[in-house]
Amino acid sequence: MSSTTQGTTPHYFVPEPSRHPAMASFGLFFVILGASQWVNDVSWGKYALFAGLAIWLFVLFQWFSESIHESESGQYGRKIELSYRWSMSWFIFSEVMFFGAFFSALWWARAHSVPMLGSSENALLWPEFKAVWPSVMAGVTASPAGIIEPFQTMTPFWLPTINTALLLTSGVTLTIAHHALLANQRAKTIQYMWLTVLLGVVFLFVQGYEYYHAYQDLNLKLTSGVYGSTFYMLTGFHGFHVFVGMLMLLFVTLRLQKGHFSSERHFGFEGAAWYWHFVDVVWLGLYVLVYWL
Repeated sequence: MSSTTQGTTPHYFVPEPSRHPAMASFGLFFVILGASQWVNDVSWGKYALFAGLAIWLFVLFQWFSESIHESESGQYGRKIELSYRWSMSWFIFSEVMFFGAFFSALWWARAHSVPMLGSSENALLWPEFKAVWPSVMAGVTASPAGIIEPFQTMTPFWLPTINTALLLTSGVTLTIAHHALLANQRAKTIQYMWLTVLLGVVFLFVQGYEYYHAYQDLNLKLTSGVYGSTFYMLTGFHGFHVFVGMLMLLFVTLRLQKGHFSSERHFGFEGAAWYWHFVDVVWLGLYVLVYWL
């Protein structure tokens, strides 16, 4: 939100017709087209994918720049701020449903699918099958037919626990930055925002090393039965959300350095903070259900 006084702000700002939605869709079309062809070993697929990403990112840069200019020039009033708050609230709610579906898949596999496959009704079909979770060898949960390579499961020590400490600490530093902004302490706000961004970057590097360790040392892959697929699905999508949240906080920090936001009007800051705290909460659930249970 703008730090400009709102004496002449219209009751509700109506933007002019924009080319950005059509151009962003144009770029995403080539992203999807290129990705679908690349996975099918078509030579030009990767080039179409990267070209589409370049178009999409360029359009987003222009689009966001215009929105920031509109905000800083005092065109956004109270009605626009309320619409942004509701939009961000519904967006986070959709993310709750998104991760809820994945947590439900994990719960269904552990509480229903695996026990059902190990029941007496399936004893004739897979007589050697053992309904245990998590599976640690071929022929148990991973693969009754023995087509999945043996693997080890991921424990909470020490990489996931380190990442938990990093995210919890980043939530604290972000809260300190918010209170500093409310107190008009811009230098302190920027300092703690950079620290929050750094903690997010370190989290991503630790998770990248965790994946390397899983593949090289534990032989835990996306193809390692239902355990491997749910593990990478949950942690991978969460890592992507950490990356997006880190970018949001980075852009907010750069805007703070340019003098944007004030103690009274800073929903751009608040919206990014909402998202980051949501990512923290999801990780706590993931840390318990995936790594400990």
